[in-house]
Amino acid sequence: MTATQDRTARSAVPSPTGVPLPDPRIEEPRTARTALVLGAFVALGPLTIDMYLPALPTITEGLEATSSAVQLTLTGTLVGLALGQLVLGPLSDRFGRRRPLLAGTALHVLASLLVLLAPSVAVLGLLRVLQGVGAAAGSVIAIAVVRDLFDGRAAATMLSRLFLVLGVAPVLAPTIGGELLRFTSWRGVFALLAVYGLLLVAMGSAAVRETLPPERRSRDGIRGTLRGYRSLFGDRAYVGFVLVAGLTMAGLFAYVSGSSFVYQDEFGLDEQQFGLLFGAGAVWLIAATQLNPVLLRWFSPAQVLVAGTVAGAAAGAVLLALAATATGGLLAVAVPLWAVLFACGLALPNAPALALSRHGDAAGTAAALLGAVQFGVGAAVSPLVGLLGNDAVAMGTVVLASLVLAIVVLVVVVRPWQLEDPDPEAAQVAVH
Repeated sequence: MTATQDRTARSAVPSPTGVPLPDPRIEEPRTARTALVLGAFVALGPLTIDMYLPALPTITEGLEATSSAVQLTLTGTLVGLALGQLVLGPLSDRFGRRRPLLAGTALHVLASLLVLLAPSVAVLGLLRVLQGVGAAAGSVIAIAVVRDLFDGRAAATMLSRLFLVLGVAPVLAPTIGGELLRFTSWRGVFALLAVYGLLLVAMGSAAVRETLPPERRSRDGIRGTLRGYRSLFGDRAYVGFVLVAGLTMAGLFAYVSGSSFVYQDEFGLDEQQFGLLFGAGAVWLIAATQLNPVLLRWFSPAQVLVAGTVAGAAAGAVLLALAATATGGLLAVAVPLWAVLFACGLALPNAPALALSRHGDAAGTAAALLGAVQFGVGAAVSPLVGLLGNDAVAMGTVVLASLVLAIVVLVVVVRPWQLEDPDPEAAQVAVH
């Protein structure tokens, strides 16, 4: 009997069928602890993206740059997140999850400290790329750990719990950033990010255990990694789910990149008011991700994904129509945006879960490609809002286009009506 089997036997309870089931008194605390620890690492990415948003107009003035050039620093972060995941995901398949996670977080700390000395927007952009690479460790490896420990519906449920922790970051980040700007310059935001990264390294060293045993690690080099990516691209449904996840994330990043200028420049909010309104929107994203496990009791992940994507596109159409006709003022922009965020919160946990459920033998590589596409598409989309005018119409246009394309991919590539729902019995939480 292996150690895992022994733990399963000791923590099991009888069932009517005679098959031992995990004891919920033991499993629930472990699951909650796992969600909290992994969520803290995953939150580093959104904190890095969102905490400096209230300072974008200030950075534009301070570094004597254009608003489009400053928005490209956000793009740099997303590029770093995308490229970092492509590298760190396969590395975690080969060397285990723990070491790449801690090394990437340490790189983020270093980049954050160097931002304090950035003399120009170009240098800031390069350092933001490095920050993104470092934050990618938490993003991709946390998802790979979920795939190590969970499967099927249980994976979708765990991802929803992760998104609860993750969702706190967009709520708090702009508010924290706005409050910091009362007392310090925009560089103080990056000093706080460095402190958070140091705390993560300390916590990870003490609390993160290895979830990929040596016998399950990849022994292939670069060629093996390339073969793994080629195999993933050969799976039509996986590619479709990844594209849907990326396009849904693109809709969110259109909001992230444009909201600071829309709310502050177009509607005259100050930095603190922007932070509060941005956080209010994120509450709807959190609410949807926590509704997701409830919906999964009655519907399959694919059904919830389709419903969320269609609802998001409908809300995006309302946003664009109201913005284009200048109807309703600030609330006419904020309320449809909250509806978009709620709909995306239903779609986001399920697209990754469905994609990763097809490639459990290479969870790190599969999660890497998934994350790279999500942030890569976000990086491509973020400058579009600025190029189209940095107003509510530009933001609504990009949000709607992203979600409509996601629906097209669902219909043409994924074809969810042809997919089988994962076996609920096979989706029991693993005992680790």
